[in-house]
Amino acid sequence: MTASSGPRSSTEIRDYLVGQLNMALRRPGMFGGEIALQLLLDHLVYTERQDEAWAKEQQAMESRGAFTSIGVTGAFRALLVPDAYEYGVASVYAEFVRARGWLEADRVLTADEYESMRQELSIWVAQDRVLSEVLETFGAPSVLFGGSNPLYGKTLGYLTEQVEEPMLFFHLWNGTAPDAESTWPPVYSEPVLLAVRCGTGPFRDTFTFTPEGKKRRPDAR
Repeated sequence: MTASSGPRSSTEIRDYLVGQLNMALRRPGMFGGEIALQLLLDHLVYTERQDEAWAKEQQAMESRGAFTSIGVTGAFRALLVPDAYEYGVASVYAEFVRARGWLEADRVLTADEYESMRQELSIWVAQDRVLSEVLETFGAPSVLFGGSNPLYGKTLGYLTEQVEEPMLFFHLWNGTAPDAESTWPPVYSEPVLLAVRCGTGPFRDTFTFTPEGKKRRPDAR
């Protein structure tokens, strides 16, 4: 048995927490949901001496309606679907993580790609879309929040190297009918796009809904 070489260095601890946080953002359900994200962030900001930045971010989230008495989960339940939307919740935390330089992207958009997306979106979401259409039109995401199974809901995030350019998020959902006795089969053959989110203004105003998203909004029922 190899003897311990002593406590881990602060760099090792920091890198471990960054890695764990990135995995939890991508698969929040496997790590314990929003509480797990908060705990990992608490540990990381303490390690990085950025406690004050995280406290200010939480205050900003509350002031713009992105954080309720039950966290970001509550904000999403009021806007998208009443059931848990953990991958959308993770995308909000990812914005802070990116601003601190901790988010590990799988793809980085060029300035031209990003600008083209921004210009096209308002017209593009005027009709209902599904997962395959998002991928065919805009390509693989920078960060996939949620599993890779094409049947289940997820959030696709797109970003550039410029941190001041807000991330673009495609919130896709699939589930069962309200009166269904089982969680299987889902309503759709692939997730449907409910909304695209972008920006740091009032949370409600950062969403652009598709017709399906408008229909499924809790306040529309």
